[in-house]
Amino acid sequence: MHSPITQLEELNVNNRSRIYLREISKWTFFLSIVGFIGIAFMIILGIFSNVIYGDAFNAIYKNQLPFNMSLIMTILYLVFAVIYLAPVLYLYNFSRRLKRALSAKNNNTLADALKMLKSHYKFIGVFMIIMLSLYALLFIVGMLGIALA
Repeated sequence: MHSPITQLEELNVNNRSRIYLREISKWTFFLSIVGFIGIAFMIILGIFSNVIYGDAFNAIYKNQLPFNMSLIMTILYLVFAVIYLAPVLYLYNFSRRLKRALSAKNNNTLADALKMLKSHYKFIGVFMIIMLSLYALLFIVGMLGIALA
């Protein structure tokens, strides 16, 4: 009789599962390429934001802001591009390793692919927690500002 741990070690991927996994690898590859293109656009916008936003911000906020708003926009675009690179890279690595695992029928490569998918979702989850915490903090600060006014 097999114990539950032994049964998990004997988990096999059947043909139907392979079909689904192959389709998953194609879609995750597509999404990662679209992500890389989006990152490239963010970098381009970051580099040229001074040209795009510079005159408009300077005309609108002349003598009102103690800093260069177009420089802030450049920094923001580049920071978001760097942040967005990690999950897209994890997704790309997942799709490539999954395709390789299916063609070679290699369990270790499949495990490596699933590790990349785990890392992708872990990054997205932690980032979501950070963003929700910032939203909550901004909400509290906003309510305090209204109450004190």
